[in-house]
Amino acid sequence: MNPSIFKAYDIRGLYPQDLNEKNISTIIKAICQFFSEKLNKTDLTIVLGRDMRLSSPLLNEAAKKTLLDLGVTVVDIGLSSTPTVYFAVHYFQYDAGIQISASHNPKDWNGIKFLYRQGNKLIKVSKNTGMEEIKNLSLKNQFSFPKKTGKLIEKNILKDEVDYAFQLVKPQIKKFKVVADPANAMGALYIGEIFKRTGCELIKMNFNLDGTFPAHEANPIKFETLKPLREKVIFEKADFGMATDGDGDRIFFIDEKGQIVPATLISALIAREILKKSKNEKILVDIRYTRNTVKVVKDLGGTPIINVVGHALITEHLNKVDGAFSGESSGHFFFRETGGAESAVRVIYYVMDIISKYNQPLSEIIKELFSSYESSEFNFVLPEGTNSKDFLIKISQDYQDGQPNWMDGLSIDYPDWRFNIRASNTEALIRLNLEADSKELMKKKLEELKNKILLLGAKPD
Repeated sequence: MNPSIFKAYDIRGLYPQDLNEKNISTIIKAICQFFSEKLNKTDLTIVLGRDMRLSSPLLNEAAKKTLLDLGVTVVDIGLSSTPTVYFAVHYFQYDAGIQISASHNPKDWNGIKFLYRQGNKLIKVSKNTGMEEIKNLSLKNQFSFPKKTGKLIEKNILKDEVDYAFQLVKPQIKKFKVVADPANAMGALYIGEIFKRTGCELIKMNFNLDGTFPAHEANPIKFETLKPLREKVIFEKADFGMATDGDGDRIFFIDEKGQIVPATLISALIAREILKKSKNEKILVDIRYTRNTVKVVKDLGGTPIINVVGHALITEHLNKVDGAFSGESSGHFFFRETGGAESAVRVIYYVMDIISKYNQPLSEIIKELFSSYESSEFNFVLPEGTNSKDFLIKISQDYQDGQPNWMDGLSIDYPDWRFNIRASNTEALIRLNLEADSKELMKKKLEELKNKILLLGAKPD
């Protein structure tokens, strides 16, 4: 087994070289042993979902057979987004969940995301919460389980998930025209279910589930993938557009003018709605871009808490501090009521409710919350053998008059601008994000920092 498939937040590799029907059985045994030890029980009930990749049915069947052979009660929810698995575990109080998916990775990849429940909180298994243990158990491949036969329950969860989000938001919904592009991937399921009951017009782009990703990469953080959606929103004179990623746990919005709405401003919008109903809540803020959301949270009496990057780490921290909500600039949105995990369905309902209540175009609503220009993310490859911390220390020496923060990489704040440079958790890169009070200052400081990074020997990715 290739040990490199055990990543920071999940297991991912090429099918069938790295991940196949044989070794997924070993990995599932390791996951079950881990869950049994963490939950101190042997009679496990585990939700099993999968995405639309060509290899997912085969891997799903192998995983299911292994779980049943181990005596597990398997709740098979079939084709599903990753947030649907999170919802099922939390809402129905199952022990754990396993999703067969490689998110936005190319078609030849596949993977496993997995989590367990402690009370009302979900624990995503990551580098902080047991991935190394799963890796070691899998590589050792020595298991001893009591002989018993499991039970299979087939269940459709989607309607319950959409109903639950609707009850939490209680949205007012006008008759909208909306364009959606789930990139032939799992977001198509919950978007379709939402629009069955809204009376709104849904214009579908790339809705047929297709594991070859025929239209484009299912990764909306790559803004070039949003170009057809932006054009379609303008052409159709739609109220807004939305795009989801491969496993449906990230979502981006397009306003009625065809402009991409930064995820930080969607975070600020949702934080505002939450704080209007419940003051003094804690809102976690992505360290890459803080200014827009922090201002809104402070203005409404909430407590902003700056957080490290990474969806599993955010879920962990949100649960630890009992935060109400967090948004990540990559399009993940997390809520207390889903165990600290993502709910893209709830985000969609919030956006529809806000546009309906304020009776303004999305671009105008966003403008009210806007206070900082964001650069978008720039990636660099460090010179071979370079330690990322040493590299960041060199950068910091030119910015000693700012306010430093070493929480996740290097952040330095000034009164009118700030930046964050951090090592990627998933790739051998450093990532630069910068924001400022004006577009001119943002561009000026961005060029300045990019030049410093290049002068120190890094190369653009």
